[in-house]
Amino acid sequence: MTNRSHSFRMPDKPSLDGIEAKWVDVWDESGVYHFDRTRSREDVYSIDTPPPTVSGSLHIGHVFSYTHTDTVARFQRMNGKAVFYPMGWDDNGLPTERRVQNYYGVRCDPSVPYDPEFEPPAKPDPKRQIPVSRRNFIELCDTLTAEDEKVFESIWRRLGLSVDWRHTYATIDDNSRAAAQRAFLRNLARGEAYMSEAPTLWDVTFRTAVAQAELEDRERPSAYHEVAFHRPDGTAVHIETTRPELLAACVALVAHPDDERYQDLFGTTVRTPVFGVEVPVRAHRLADPEKGSGIAMICTFGDTTDVTWWRELQLETRPVIGWDGRFIADPPRGLESGAAREAYDALVGATVHTARERTVEMLRASGDLIGEPKPITHPVKFYEKGDKPLEIVTTRQWYIRNGGRDEDLREQLIARGRELTWHPEHMRARYENWVGGLNGDWLVSRQRFFGVPFPVWYPLDADGNPRYDEPILPSEDQLPVDPSSEVPTGYTEDRRGLPGGFMGDPDVMDTWATSSLSPQIASGWERDQDLFERVFPMDYRPQGQDIIRTWLFATVVRANFENGTLPWSTAGISGWILDPDRKKMSKSKGNVVTPLALLEKYSSDAVRYWAASGRLGTDTAMDEGQMKVGRRLSIKILNASKFVMSVAGEGATADPDQVTEPLDRAMLAALADVVEDATAAFAAYDHTRALERTERFFWDFCDDYLELVKTRAYDTSSAEGASARAALLVALGALHKLFAPFVPFVAEEVWSWWQEGSVHSQTWPDAASYRAAAADGDPVVLAATAEVLRAIRKAKSEAKLSMRAEVEHVRVSGKRVGAARAATGDIAAAGRAAGIDFQDTDDTDLTVEVTLPEAAGE
Repeated sequence: MTNRSHSFRMPDKPSLDGIEAKWVDVWDESGVYHFDRTRSREDVYSIDTPPPTVSGSLHIGHVFSYTHTDTVARFQRMNGKAVFYPMGWDDNGLPTERRVQNYYGVRCDPSVPYDPEFEPPAKPDPKRQIPVSRRNFIELCDTLTAEDEKVFESIWRRLGLSVDWRHTYATIDDNSRAAAQRAFLRNLARGEAYMSEAPTLWDVTFRTAVAQAELEDRERPSAYHEVAFHRPDGTAVHIETTRPELLAACVALVAHPDDERYQDLFGTTVRTPVFGVEVPVRAHRLADPEKGSGIAMICTFGDTTDVTWWRELQLETRPVIGWDGRFIADPPRGLESGAAREAYDALVGATVHTARERTVEMLRASGDLIGEPKPITHPVKFYEKGDKPLEIVTTRQWYIRNGGRDEDLREQLIARGRELTWHPEHMRARYENWVGGLNGDWLVSRQRFFGVPFPVWYPLDADGNPRYDEPILPSEDQLPVDPSSEVPTGYTEDRRGLPGGFMGDPDVMDTWATSSLSPQIASGWERDQDLFERVFPMDYRPQGQDIIRTWLFATVVRANFENGTLPWSTAGISGWILDPDRKKMSKSKGNVVTPLALLEKYSSDAVRYWAASGRLGTDTAMDEGQMKVGRRLSIKILNASKFVMSVAGEGATADPDQVTEPLDRAMLAALADVVEDATAAFAAYDHTRALERTERFFWDFCDDYLELVKTRAYDTSSAEGASARAALLVALGALHKLFAPFVPFVAEEVWSWWQEGSVHSQTWPDAASYRAAAADGDPVVLAATAEVLRAIRKAKSEAKLSMRAEVEHVRVSGKRVGAARAATGDIAAAGRAAGIDFQDTDDTDLTVEVTLPEAAGE
């Protein structure tokens, strides 16, 4: 608090119009949000800001969650911390590729040579995409993401995010690529990364591998087909399957070892229908006796259970589905000739759907389809961004260990999750459930183009085959590298792809493999050691609940390996934004709302008010009504601030020593309680409670306290008047600071009318100082006095009298009479009461009887 005299610079007509553009420029020029890198680590608060995916437009869900983070950043800054608040852009990966394909009407074809003069079509046709080289495609990705980032930044500035725009990064820029490649090389050297050729979840549309964390189940119609296999003696064994098209890939039948129906079958063989291939019958604990006939066919591969059976029972492989989702030309072993080859040839080149129809017809014709298919619906695995069910094909991929196959590492990562402070706390269970349910390591390679390349080359043998077990690796000082266009040490470009030469690894890293290093990238890991030591490990990770299994977990994995620590100490998990039908908003559902029109219609502060009204971990509806409330609040802050300054008059001081009157001290005592509660709420990452307490006090301050003291405040000749004016200004200064994290534009505007510097660089209000100023003030005095005033107003309103009408007499009785009596003069002035008397009674808390002029009842 300050006790200097003030001159006021209020506009004639305060307005929200143009307020964002005005203060965004001032903040940028003044550097009020710049990180002070001279401060030691204990004085720093660092935030691992989520890098939004730059593949289209921001939506209202971004505004919601990023506002939550910004309130934290602003509070910590005012609480004396040097806040490291960077912004990243997640610009690599599939979403960017899809956007570039549709925007420019092109598709990447690595076989096409680079064209340095290439210009995209003037009228792009997403349905007739032009093939371009990988380098041309990546250049288009770079161009479009740069433009998208400018749009994103302009919206973030308009929203008032207190980001230090000197600290930005993109997940595809040189620093990020070098960091991701460096971390991978170190993972590889320590045995935490490895290559494996194995069954892989595969998206046939995008022709890329998919990790467990990117899966989602979708209910799809299907059917059970009862099919007859045949024993050597010709008797039938019936199985039920939803994937009859995979009969050509069948390698065994399996039943539970305790299933009495099939004891005599274990260790024998049966022949597949249509194809006539002999396959073994085996026992395995995962076979479900209650499902269908209790015996199932194992195919390579229909689902992840097939993979488990295949691996544990050490079965052979009969692949039939290719990377494009169609049946491959070469038949699997056992189907190379005769009727089996003829049947298989009928499926070559067919999609899974068509192959299923053709196989069912062949089963009907052979008499091995028992009855008709029985329709069902069941969950099917999809890539979260895909449109077709996933297949499982055998591919060579890179993996990073994550505890999925290592119990000790799993327990270590669960322990890391327990070291982390979670807001809300129950989100920890989602993390632990995910880690506990992992069934494989993290697949980090993708068969895409725009991403961070693996920094690996392979020597080719005399036949031109890559020697995968002898990778050629760059040194760290060579990073970043692109093996598709750069040459490893000891080779020349003319040896690329030739026997005795080399080849570059064609894959790129999963986008999470880079984003999981966002704390290290933003902190200057191995690039700016001074910055890194001041901000890492970071203090706060804000993020959505749906990416606990991906971004949060993967970041913990990488920091655990590289730094031996958590990447941050606290995680704040946002809820989802719901549409008016209470459904989660998402781009895939087409129900998202973009924010710019709302920011322009209601003001940025109004939209921030709506966002701040939603707690962490709680789903919140997109509510324009709440934005209207926020706009009214913003306008009220402008008008109330001007009114207080007008009442206080030029030369007034916010001097707490001048506050002498019981009602003024009661107000400051109530203010101290609010500051204490708001501070505690922010410390607990409950920004919503901090806003609720501040807003409730503000409206009571405007509706009750201002009305009660304004007559006294206009009296410039008395100590009682000076007390009111000083109390008003003390409270006004506190309110401007309390509102600053939520409505930063309005708070800055009203602060500028009477104070120097930015409100956002001020010290957060201190409850103890207001309590000291209140001396023996009791908040009950303010509450009781306000209750009496409201009763007087109600009586006038019911009598249809002006609030300026005189009141003959007011009688106040009850247990809290003493509290109201302390402000008799203020009640009389505000209520225009000719007489007031008080009576202590025990029958009620507080009763107010108002006698109006006789004419009022006529």
